[in-house]
Amino acid sequence: MDMHKQNIALDEAEKFARLRLIRSENIGPITFYRLLDQFSSARVALEHLPDLARKGGRKKALKISSVSDTETEILALQEIGAHMVFWGTAEYPPLLAHIDDAPPILFVRGHLHLMAKKAVAVVGSRNASINGRRFAQSIAQALGESGYLVVSGMARGIDTSAHLGALPSGTVAALGGGVDMVYPRENTGLYNNLIETGAVCSEVTISTTPQARHFPRRNHIISGMSRAIVVLEAGAKSGSLITARMALEQNREVFAVPGPPQDPRVKGSNALFRDGAYLTETANDILQVLSDVSPNAFSEGRRRAVSTQPMLSLDDKELDLARDRIHQALDYGPTDVDDIIRDTGQSPAAVAAILLELEVAGKLERQNGNKVAFISSS
Repeated sequence: MDMHKQNIALDEAEKFARLRLIRSENIGPITFYRLLDQFSSARVALEHLPDLARKGGRKKALKISSVSDTETEILALQEIGAHMVFWGTAEYPPLLAHIDDAPPILFVRGHLHLMAKKAVAVVGSRNASINGRRFAQSIAQALGESGYLVVSGMARGIDTSAHLGALPSGTVAALGGGVDMVYPRENTGLYNNLIETGAVCSEVTISTTPQARHFPRRNHIISGMSRAIVVLEAGAKSGSLITARMALEQNREVFAVPGPPQDPRVKGSNALFRDGAYLTETANDILQVLSDVSPNAFSEGRRRAVSTQPMLSLDDKELDLARDRIHQALDYGPTDVDDIIRDTGQSPAAVAAILLELEVAGKLERQNGNKVAFISSS
């Protein structure tokens, strides 16, 4: 499967299957893409999940999302006018599509066409100063007037001001809950305006209340969608710094607005200058840098699976012989996949297939740097 292709035509059956697949037990984004790599479609992957889990050593039945549960979720989305935007289709944010663990499906309320626009993120402190909020609003307005979609997280403070500044030109909020959940409640008016003139998006199912564990993934979407991220008034432990670090990992440009050293609200954003962030005093500082950078520089290709040889074409005897060796090579600490291939002498395709079995069985996790590790049962 060509994981760089960005205009895939999906029929309704495949869309339905993709939603079932990502809602099934032990299937996160990376495992989802590896299954598509191995089986070419979600429909075929679903058929093979029970057998993969069994071969991976799972004793009890794998929980696969049911047809009725998927129908119920789709009906609920339709009732609130929400769209499903699938990875690889023309509507999917183009830069986000190149991230290893991009959401296989984004749920969107509002103006769908905005998701494909070139974007800049503006984020910062919830406890923002008056001047900080004004600056965020003015810089977002200027970015919007220059043709950029402004992306933020609809939090109080800097996020709210950024959305307000960009409402006339188009702005998107990535949410930490479902697209029908307003958080914070004080932003109900802003949320309604975003639905009318912009959009909100999330990768979690509707009616999911915002939870702390969802916000890193929300921040991942913000940075992944954007060519650059602008940070204002971020404290030393601000979530905005996490977003900035994600942006650096995703090969995005990072800008920071300087503030007085004695203000704790700018400790984190000021520190970004030591990491190479651009000093930002006006929107022109951002626009000049982005005008000098090729759009292709932001679009590093997805790191592919170890091998994309379809699992269905692999010989069962080869896999049976390789399985014990590969299991023995693994540990509860991180092991490089290339080391597994080299040390076991097995083909990259066989290693990829057996690691996928373990992932589906819930016995293996992927870690940064192409490393894998057994999951402790304790």
